[in-house]
Amino acid sequence: MAKAAESSGEPGTTSPRPLMRDLKAVGKKFMHVLYPRKSNTLLRDWDLWGPLILCVTLALMLQRSSVDSEKDGGPQFAEVFVIVWFGAVTITLNSKLLGGNISFFQSLCVLGYCILPLTVAMLVCRLVLLAEQGPINFMVRLFVVIVMFTWSIVASTAFLADSQPPNRKALAIYPVFLFYFVISWMILTFTPQ
Repeated sequence: MAKAAESSGEPGTTSPRPLMRDLKAVGKKFMHVLYPRKSNTLLRDWDLWGPLILCVTLALMLQRSSVDSEKDGGPQFAEVFVIVWFGAVTITLNSKLLGGNISFFQSLCVLGYCILPLTVAMLVCRLVLLAEQGPINFMVRLFVVIVMFTWSIVASTAFLADSQPPNRKALAIYPVFLFYFVISWMILTFTPQ
């Protein structure tokens, strides 16, 4: 009887179904960012799990390991976390003040999920940094960061542009450009200890 209740998903039982459902939803949203097209799915079914996972992953990859407690000049976990979330909140408030018809959490969801290309760029840059430093190394990292920066802008614009009045789209997209530029700059200037 316990197995029947467990597999049925009744309240009070443990079932992996809600977790799998959420992971599938996050995966579908990642696919929307990887293949940006005008779709309301990311806006309609918003969540903050994917952005949280991406933000934590990016902050951990940008974290520099230092043996002692001295400041090593690189961004710390909390700094990256605050920059990402404060930037997303600022852009969302700007969008609302410009008359956008998108909710606060929908905007946070889109901006957070569109960090995926930059997180991939950080992963590639970390792998490239395993090789010896030099001008070729920097050019490869620069190319990867520029491509992923552009991808983030295109993906977020595909979702956010239609939520703004036509005469204010540039005013809404410019802060998005700056937001992803700052994150891209942190990725490009990252050097391990």
